[in-house]
Amino acid sequence: MPQDVRPSGAPFKRLFFALPVKGSQRSDIAQWRRGLNLRSGKPVPSENFHLTLLFLGDVDAAQVPAICAVVDNLARPEAPLRLLLDRLQVWNRANALVLEPQETPAGMRQLVYGLQQALLPLGFQEQAREYRPHLTLSRDFRGQLPEATVAPEFFIAARHFTLYESRKGRYWPLAEWPLL
Repeated sequence: MPQDVRPSGAPFKRLFFALPVKGSQRSDIAQWRRGLNLRSGKPVPSENFHLTLLFLGDVDAAQVPAICAVVDNLARPEAPLRLLLDRLQVWNRANALVLEPQETPAGMRQLVYGLQQALLPLGFQEQAREYRPHLTLSRDFRGQLPEATVAPEFFIAARHFTLYESRKGRYWPLAEWPLL
């Protein structure tokens, strides 16, 4: 896979950890989104639907093996992570239209905290803001919350989480870890 290069010449990757969304669920969410008749923003391609756990940003490519090794030893939930995406929200600061759960499962919060803590020795900073799970439907969204004719109700059950690379609008899985 091609890599981006910093001005110093060192290759880097734009990385994040996320829960993937199954193909059938991606289709259901995309169909539901079409029913919103959005007139603002750029719809996220359904193949990119995911729930971010931890965004790492631009990371030296040479650090990827160390990141994976740390996560290999991370205590993980021993059951699938289950949540219900049942709330449509506009995040004005981020200019995003998102689906969120009304309640975040404790196992999901523990996994995010565990990832943050495990990566501190590698030079990553702890997140300053509270973790809010979400699935982004549209970026560059400006406007009022659209009215949905059918309330959102998407059950997500993740059996693994993935380290992704974001490159040119596509997300490439680099590694994955089971949750069972």
